[in-house]
Amino acid sequence: MDSISRIGQRMAEIQALIGGPLGYASASVGGVASSSPSGSAGSAGAVATGTGFADALDQAVRSSSSTSSLRNAQGVPADLAKFGNGNVPTSALQEVGDTGHRLWAPAGEALEKLLAAAARDGVSIGITDSYRSYAAQVDLVKRKGLYSQGGLAAAPGTSPHGWAVAVDLDLDARAQTWMRANADRFGFVEDTPREPWHWVFKA
Repeated sequence: MDSISRIGQRMAEIQALIGGPLGYASASVGGVASSSPSGSAGSAGAVATGTGFADALDQAVRSSSSTSSLRNAQGVPADLAKFGNGNVPTSALQEVGDTGHRLWAPAGEALEKLLAAAARDGVSIGITDSYRSYAAQVDLVKRKGLYSQGGLAAAPGTSPHGWAVAVDLDLDARAQTWMRANADRFGFVEDTPREPWHWVFKA
């Protein structure tokens, strides 16, 4: 889809959200919503919409700024791709709370929200591994073998840990059940058979 088509599509979505033509924008003055044609000072005959234009526009912008637009065609975080898998500097990653673990910023923010939600539900989730350097990936293959050969390690340079979008979690049975019921709300999926601790940020 070209840029003009995308703009037209977003305008239609915003119009649907505010329930009226885009020529009308709602404003709130002193807590009272009013609606007037854009570019005019006001109109006594204008009909207030249920959702303010500014709110609808903000929602539309946020929804169109999903993390999927921050990845390249291979699904790699665009801002990290230049470094290479396993060669991302610490300064380009975000620390996850006070855990000492680091991830791609959108993944780190999502994981913090996930951990907070689990804690509110009385569920404790720990992190055992996050971003993994290329050297660490090589070492893991030596210690645990290649996944393709029955081991537990991805071929060095191919692991989602090397792009800082995967975490290995410390999960008891209750936490595992909670993750399987809730993780997708935060963009995390369990995508590797034989590794129930391994969760990847796909949003």
